[in-house]
Amino acid sequence: MLKLYAMFLTLIFLVELVAAIVGFVFRHEIKNSFKNNYEKALKQYNSTGDYRSNAVDKIQNTLHCCGVTDYRDWTDTNYYSEKGFPKSCCKLEDCTPQRDADKVNNEGCFIKVMTIIESEMGVVAGISFGVACFQLIGIFLAYCLSRAITNNQYEIV
Repeated sequence: MLKLYAMFLTLIFLVELVAAIVGFVFRHEIKNSFKNNYEKALKQYNSTGDYRSNAVDKIQNTLHCCGVTDYRDWTDTNYYSEKGFPKSCCKLEDCTPQRDADKVNNEGCFIKVMTIIESEMGVVAGISFGVACFQLIGIFLAYCLSRAITNNQYEIV
């Protein structure tokens, strides 16, 4: 039973290792994918509350940013041509959607999101390394205990 436990821990460790390697190798594609999806979300933005629009609003409200690279990204959208900038772009909470660029956040959201992700990557890597160390210790101890139990059974007989 302990050997099964050790094998299961080894399998989980290998899956985590592969996921970490894939994440590191494809980190640039992840950035490009996020940027493309965010641009697509801006193009399809509406104020009715679908999940993409809610995500755009949440990011823009939380990070005090507007658009992908800057606020001008909104000028190419259908929403802007109908209603102007969304409320989530406004510098002040009580401003209404409008076309005045002076009243909206100038910075784009892509760079802000990537800065946050890159700054937290060390924490994620440290926690992952700690978990991996505990898993390796667990694998080693399970194997040692299994060997000790097996050796003791032969001594009893």
